[in-house]
Amino acid sequence: MRFDKNDEYRKMMKSTHSNFLPLQLFFLVTLRVLIGWHFLYEGLVKLTNPDWSSVGYLLDSKGFMAGFFHSLTFKPAMLHTVDFLNEWGLILIGLGLILGIFTQYSTLAGILLLALYYLSHPPFPGLTFSVPAEGSYLIVNKTLIEMAALIVLYLFPTGNKLGLDILFTSTGKKKNG
Repeated sequence: MRFDKNDEYRKMMKSTHSNFLPLQLFFLVTLRVLIGWHFLYEGLVKLTNPDWSSVGYLLDSKGFMAGFFHSLTFKPAMLHTVDFLNEWGLILIGLGLILGIFTQYSTLAGILLLALYYLSHPPFPGLTFSVPAEGSYLIVNKTLIEMAALIVLYLFPTGNKLGLDILFTSTGKKKNG
């Protein structure tokens, strides 16, 4: 019999994901719902404010990706698309996390969106932004922390335990082994 580390790792992760302690599951789901609420609320606020646009935020970008973020504002159609994707991305990610539906996709989309926010306004020494931050940050800010929390939720998914993802799991199939 050959020892395979990858097989061992898969078995460990499968048992870890399927056997959360009740308190672990409670706090992972709570974290998922709280982050979902934050995304949903931010999206709804943007959607319902007819004066909202990402133009100011994008033009205030600094760091090595500033040129990319600035370029998104050059054409009105592009800016409109960015605003639409931002509003509805936030809303759909939020709903996915709150309801526990397509949670892995919602989590990955949330990580990507937060990475873009972080890269647009990185909390690096010497960079100042027109909108002051709520605190003083050095590399680590709330965006990075929320992104790390989403990575934890991606690694320890809960939608198939307490969420609508249950509808998409094969509960009727017998497990091998």
